Amino acid sequence: MPYTHLLVPTDGSDLSVRALDQAIGLARALGARLTVLHARPPVPLPILGLGDAIDPATIDTLLQASREGAERTMADALAQVQHAGLEPGQQAVEHVSPHAAIVTAARELGCDLIVMASHGRRGLEGLLLGSETQKVLATSPCPVLVVR
Repeated sequence: MPYTHLLVPTDGSDLSVRALDQAIGLARALGARLTVLHARPPVPLPILGLGDAIDPATIDTLLQASREGAERTMADALAQVQHAGLEPGQQAVEHVSPHAAIVTAARELGCDLIVMASHGRRGLEGLLLGSETQKVLATSPCPVLVVR
């Protein structure tokens, strides 16, 4: 059974750009649709739990920077797909749990394959969040192609 609708989550990391490139090649070979997904947390991780210790203006600045970063990530990914001659679908969401956003999008959009990087975030963020890819693998309604 050929895949007809690929979901590609991206966080803008080099590895997720590589996963998107693999998904583009696969979508072209199969004549499949491709949807790019970017899920960002509603509050940037570094400020979680700090409460009143941070000036509200700093929080606003961090939230604005997070929104702008998400917009750049999505614009770059869409440009990559369009440059390859495909017309991508797109979905940008705010969600506390990236893996849940990915699984939900796959279900709601009727995707039959998720193509994603083996990891994106590094350092403390990656440690605190755990492996989003592992969580997607465990809960996905469809097959997952993991790019390393």
